[in-house]
Amino acid sequence: MRLWTLHPKYLDSQGLVAVWREGLLAQKVLKGETKGYKSHPQLERFKTQTDQLKSIAYFLNEIWVESQRRNYQFDKTKFILNEYPKQIPTTTGQIQFEFNHLLQKLEKRSLQDYERIAGLKTIDPHPLFKVVEGEIESWEKGAEKRE
Repeated sequence: MRLWTLHPKYLDSQGLVAVWREGLLAQKVLKGETKGYKSHPQLERFKTQTDQLKSIAYFLNEIWVESQRRNYQFDKTKFILNEYPKQIPTTTGQIQFEFNHLLQKLEKRSLQDYERIAGLKTIDPHPLFKVVEGEIESWEKGAEKRE
């Protein structure tokens, strides 16, 4: 499961579809509708929010917005967003880590998308997240090995 902290505009088609599905799975986990994935590290930042479901709905909404920009048919009825949650802090280290991770994926599967974003100097986060200075997030799998 990868719930990208990066803005969905950077994802290729495969990545956008995957994060949509994984976001929907995360929503089910947060609603208590699954047996598995309850302790997945990617969910930690959502679990710390006072309204977890509002946060995951906003996460999904922005993926849906990007899907509309690309003329995809993602189903907006899969989540309910009545009001916007507080932004969740994330770190500059996490954004850079994820951007590098995405570049590695795109270099292998979508050279056109790789070339589209490889030279970017400023990387936008998903609108749910507010960037603050810091290292890779502690919940990131294997973060202790990447410093």
